[in-house]
Order: sequence, then C-alpha cells, then structure tokens
Amino acid sequence: MAATKEDPTAPIAASVVLQRLHDQAPTDHFTIGWLMSSLSKHSFGIIILLLAVVAIAPGASIVAGVLLFIPAVQMIAGQPSPVFPRRIAEYSLPTPHLAALVQRAVPVLRYLEKAIHPRWPTPHEATKRLVGTVVAILSVSLVFVPIPLSNIVPALGIALISLAYVEEDGLLLLVGLINAVIVLGVEFSAVWEMIRGAKWISGLA
Repeated sequence: MAATKEDPTAPIAASVVLQRLHDQAPTDHFTIGWLMSSLSKHSFGIIILLLAVVAIAPGASIVAGVLLFIPAVQMIAGQPSPVFPRRIAEYSLPTPHLAALVQRAVPVLRYLEKAIHPRWPTPHEATKRLVGTVVAILSVSLVFVPIPLSNIVPALGIALISLAYVEEDGLLLLVGLINAVIVLGVEFSAVWEMIRGAKWISGLA
C-alpha cells in the first residue's frame, strides 16, 4: 500500500512538533533562527509556548516577557511567521537546554492532548491577531507588574492560549482568553491598590 502524504494544512499536536524539534536539533548548539525555520507554520504558537514555559521561572520572566512581545506584535501585524532581530536570531544557545525543556514539556502535553483537539473552528487571521493582542498584553504584565511571583499566572495563561492556538481548539482558546481577562483584571486591581497605598503612605510623611 502506498504511503499517504501528510496534509500540510492539517493541525499537528504540539507534542509531535516539539518531539520532532528535539530529534532534529543540532548536537551542541542551536539558534533562534534555526528554531524558526524548523517550526514552519507552527512557529508562532510553538515559540510562544516555549517562551511561556521559560517565563514561569521567576529569574527568566522579564527576558521571556520581552521576547514574547516580539512575536505577539508580529501576529497582530499579520506576518506569516515570527522574525527576531538578527542579533537575537543568530545568538547561539546550548542544545541540552532545549532538550531538557522539551523532555519536560512533551509528556505533559501528551497528557493534556487527550482532551485537546480541533473544535469550534475560528477565522485564522482574526484569531491570530486576537491571540497576538492578548499575548502582548500579558507579556507586558510579565515585565512590569511589580508583584512577587506574579509571573506564574500570566505565563501559564500564555501557555494555555498558545497551546489552544497550535491545536486549533476553539473551545480551549475561549477558556484561555476568559482566563486572560480575569488575570489582567486582578493584576490591574492589585497594582491600583499598590498605587493608592503608596499615595496614602506618602501623604502621611
């Protein structure tokens, strides 16, 4: 029986994409440019997912937040794939770090993908711009919200949205977007209360 060709437009599970990335990675070092070229049509969703996982770590959240903002803005602009500045794209990173990240993420994704699948189809370009807008706002909160451990919830929210985007799961995407609105509302309220408290304390001085 002749082998059937894989439909390039069909959605592919994020765990499969990451496993292929792991298997094809250069032995010692890789670059963001190589990562982008290897991800093809999945590049926006997967790079945002990877950066969101990195952003969960407190020490890396600010750098990851800045990097997340770049593809998010490009999604809003309707670009076909993310493009990083040459200095970032050509920066060499150790392959073992990527391998360790993927090896942790793939089993979790495979478990989650038992309940995640394409449903509630949405217009691609409109969804892409909406996801970019929400990720951009959440990435700003990763960088600028001065609350201890405040990076964890937005980073998880970005990971959820990017996973839904890659898997083309409209229901999960809706859940992720509602979660993002709640997270941003809570963070805004917390920051506003901090500002009011600082004004009150300065008034006592």
